[in-house]
Amino acid sequence: MQKKPVIGVNGDFRPGRKDAVSLSWFNAGYFDSITAAGGLPFMMPPYASDDDLKQALRQLDGLVLAGCSMDLDPARLGLEPHPHTRPMPQRREDFDRRLAKMAVEMRLPVLAIGSGMQTVNVVCGGSLYQHVSEEVVKALHHRDPVERHNRHIINIVEGTRCWDIYGPGEIRVNSDHHMGINQLSSMFRASAHAPDGVIECYESVEEDWYCVGVQWHPEDDTASALDMQIFQDFLQACGSSTPQIIQFPGRAAA
Repeated sequence: MQKKPVIGVNGDFRPGRKDAVSLSWFNAGYFDSITAAGGLPFMMPPYASDDDLKQALRQLDGLVLAGCSMDLDPARLGLEPHPHTRPMPQRREDFDRRLAKMAVEMRLPVLAIGSGMQTVNVVCGGSLYQHVSEEVVKALHHRDPVERHNRHIINIVEGTRCWDIYGPGEIRVNSDHHMGINQLSSMFRASAHAPDGVIECYESVEEDWYCVGVQWHPEDDTASALDMQIFQDFLQACGSSTPQIIQFPGRAAA
């Protein structure tokens, strides 16, 4: 039996409170997508020790840096908090930053999704818009507070990895964010934008290091069938030669 690439994925975290203990959990879309693309998911709790984290990363062939329904803390970004911003628990953000920084330093193949994309950009020297709808001229509708199935067009840069994955033609992606990439780290190049100019996808400028960040959520059941190709491309870079093509319920055509 061929050995499958082992792919790390970080989870969510909720601190303890009066009526409940502290809790970690994992969005099934991430580990199902990794499995469907030919990988073996490795669930990563928020390790307190850097030595433990480094040992875990050394066992991996790649890392999916998962998104979060909450935001990076604006105070840590040097920004005045906006009323729409809901900072994620400090332990979650601390761990995600350490995880991203170490994975980048090790040049581990990385697929960063949603706030994971934002975290990688920040630890690599980039910056964020805290509230796209107020900071970007003629901003698109990037989040619907009621309807989860919000979608918009992206414009893909020809000749990029994103172009290789999706190909030409109009592509629509799910969208559920109010923060976004402002200044892109010099370690990356933009490979897709929303019509308002917001960066929706970036990739490493280093030819021998796979790092792709997407602002949409290819793991979600609101994603399109084409979005599975992101995981297949990532797994091939991690060493998979036999990806399984699995259609998840609810995935629409792009």
